[in-house]
Amino acid sequence: MGPIGLHGGGEYLPGDERFIDALLDAAVLGAAQRALVPSDDDLDVSGHLAATPVVRIVILPTAAARGRPDQAGRTGASAFQGRAESRGIAVQVDVALVVDGTSARDPGLADLLGAADLIHLSGGDPDIVPGILDGSAAGKSLRAAWGRGAVVGGASAGAMVLADWSWTPQGGIPGLGLVHGLAVVPHYDDIRRMAWQAGLDRVAPVGLGYLGLDERTGVLSGPDDWHVAGEGAAYWFAPGSSFPIVGRDGDRLTLQA
Repeated sequence: MGPIGLHGGGEYLPGDERFIDALLDAAVLGAAQRALVPSDDDLDVSGHLAATPVVRIVILPTAAARGRPDQAGRTGASAFQGRAESRGIAVQVDVALVVDGTSARDPGLADLLGAADLIHLSGGDPDIVPGILDGSAAGKSLRAAWGRGAVVGGASAGAMVLADWSWTPQGGIPGLGLVHGLAVVPHYDDIRRMAWQAGLDRVAPVGLGYLGLDERTGVLSGPDDWHVAGEGAAYWFAPGSSFPIVGRDGDRLTLQA
């Protein structure tokens, strides 16, 4: 399985460069490792392995389906393209407009996701994402890409639904289940945290921890822990705890449920 990135929101905006860079670095490493056993896409026109594999990035604005998913996709693509160019990383950035049942069945969009080295779910409304992706061609391709080592990241609602369970104003819903034992609390601030936690405690399954993430800040999974990157902080509330372990840029967190 590839790394997972969870982000607190405010994605793609100035100040978010550190987390975008962390996702890019993980995708570059994964693409380089997979190039040791190349597919046809990794070969140049002469049939030889390209010296530097092109990192394939797909922006998935499903959570923005009720708003402007096309705009969210363009903004995300521009942010990743710009950071990659500034760092000399060769990328191909596409947008997969999977916004309903029809587009989730589209074989071209499914193929795009299946070939990705990095898939990024933008923010929006968490309640619509599992219903569109679960069991669809697009959802299966996302899981297949992750299974072969691609990075899967999500911001705000896109991060919330990567967990087993996600909360919404209307109550809890099953998530996509790529992350276990926690619920993501994006757009975090300490003033609202207690109200959020009290509400979550009433509806969340027993045994969940809460991961609060400031905007323009996220965590990226590693073999043993999670790396914090961004201008804010990550707050880990172990199950039943009212006091967080706080991590800031460059810190490592162990999210134990």
